[in-house]
Amino acid sequence: MPLLLKTTKIINEWTDYNSHMNLSYYILVFDKGAEVILSKLKMGEHSAKTTKKSTMATETHTTYNNEVKEGEEVDIFISHFDHDKKRLHYKLEMYEKSKNILSATTEVLSLYIDLNFRKVAEFEEEKVMIMDQFIKENKSKFKFDNLQFLNKLKK
Repeated sequence: MPLLLKTTKIINEWTDYNSHMNLSYYILVFDKGAEVILSKLKMGEHSAKTTKKSTMATETHTTYNNEVKEGEEVDIFISHFDHDKKRLHYKLEMYEKSKNILSATTEVLSLYIDLNFRKVAEFEEEKVMIMDQFIKENKSKFKFDNLQFLNKLKK
């Protein structure tokens, strides 16, 4: 089973006239889940504010598998993670919590950015070690099927 990052309850403001969550809010919910793992890897909001280093998504692939409605809770899992010298590649999955049904997925390719110069940077050795340890501890939980960006990393 992939690694649980966050549980979120769907609120009315996120739903549309079809009485389900609007597609733009799927990305918001995924982004809140991504912040959990980015913070663990020392690349989240705190890092952006204190070290001026962060990540920026450059490419995404999102699937909408089953609708989610107001009041339902969703679990966000990380189902794949990898990196090269300056890129992150990860996939998140959203499951409707009560039925454990896959609702959506998003696969993300991000670049590591030095915010002082707004330029791509290589990961510091400390962050490489943190990411490699995370991969080592969780690789058996990762899924490798249906990945769109697997060939984008330069290893």
